Amino acid sequence: MSQKAVVITSLKHADLVSDRPLPVLRDDYILVKTVAVALNPIDWKNVEYIAPPGVLVGCDYAGIVEAVGKDVKKPFRKGDRVCGVTHGSNAVYPEDGAFAEYITAKGDVQMLIPDNLSFEEAATLGVGISTVGQGLYQSLQLAWPTEPITQSPAPFVLIYGGSTATGTLAIQFAKISGYRVITTCSPRNFDLVKKLGADAVFDYRDPAAAEEIHRFTGNELRLVLDTIALEDSAKFCDKAISTDGGDYSALLSVEIARENVRNRWTLAFSIFGEELKFGNSLFPAKPEDKAFAEKFWARRRSCSQRARSSHIRFLCGGRIARRVGGHAGNEGGQEPVSKAIIHPVVILYLHHPHRSNSLVVLMPILIFVLCGLPVLLIEIFARSGHTWTG
Repeated sequence: MSQKAVVITSLKHADLVSDRPLPVLRDDYILVKTVAVALNPIDWKNVEYIAPPGVLVGCDYAGIVEAVGKDVKKPFRKGDRVCGVTHGSNAVYPEDGAFAEYITAKGDVQMLIPDNLSFEEAATLGVGISTVGQGLYQSLQLAWPTEPITQSPAPFVLIYGGSTATGTLAIQFAKISGYRVITTCSPRNFDLVKKLGADAVFDYRDPAAAEEIHRFTGNELRLVLDTIALEDSAKFCDKAISTDGGDYSALLSVEIARENVRNRWTLAFSIFGEELKFGNSLFPAKPEDKAFAEKFWARRRSCSQRARSSHIRFLCGGRIARRVGGHAGNEGGQEPVSKAIIHPVVILYLHHPHRSNSLVVLMPILIFVLCGLPVLLIEIFARSGHTWTG
């Protein structure tokens, strides 16, 4: 039996194919019939820079469990609504990925979808939640959202890049964990990040902003998550962090060159506890990252009962494809999730229970161009007054 899927067919090019074999269910994986998937920056970066031909594209998904591997510890059952993350464009296991009718996902780092979340909302959680978990709770060791810090006054934490996809999630998690949240973004996004929970926000383009943060925190800032992870952002964070030192966690391997600052960087795909290959670079399996992710995702569902994305807008395929194609000139900016040009979180209906089983046809202009039957794409906006309610 074969299926439709988005696959890298040649270097720097992905296509829709209709003869992709169904994935083999490994013992610690679940088989999922996809309902919605989300497009992340890592997806087009994999196509453009890293991944070899033959791999399945896509990381974030939501869907319905079809089968459960014998070594999965979580009590998933056929018919469960689930969401999470897969290792899309995986050079070691080419069948892994999200952009297909049927996919497999590492069972114990996936999550049941709370009743108050739709498939579309749930599909946006995987990569972002995994990254925030590693950055805030494994690297910086913040108090867990289920066990907020009781210290008064609460410690400061800086989320550099607060209006990015990861930044918006990080603000909410840090706030729920009881911290005083400082963030940076463009002035037009100040209201957005304040609604999400930021206590103070600064314009990252202002040359004096880092020193202003240093003064605002009274030289007490010791926890920093850098969601931009460029040389300039590291320099900014270096100026803001306490002269007594602290912890700096970035989403890429950039560092603050100061002896009293502990540098860490995260690689979300390490949560699967498997060997990773990117280009010619091999990364050994990290069982400790998998163990952490299992614990974090288990607790994450209780937080999800209060979380939902709002301002969902339905767009035609051609329009959103043009917007996604505008990513290249904007890397490193701090734009809101709703822009989609820079940090796109785009939901694609593959086959909804209330629709026919027609698969959306997706392939790239730079990455993907839509064709085939008319379908709806959903863009999740972070401009929300309802993000942490209930």
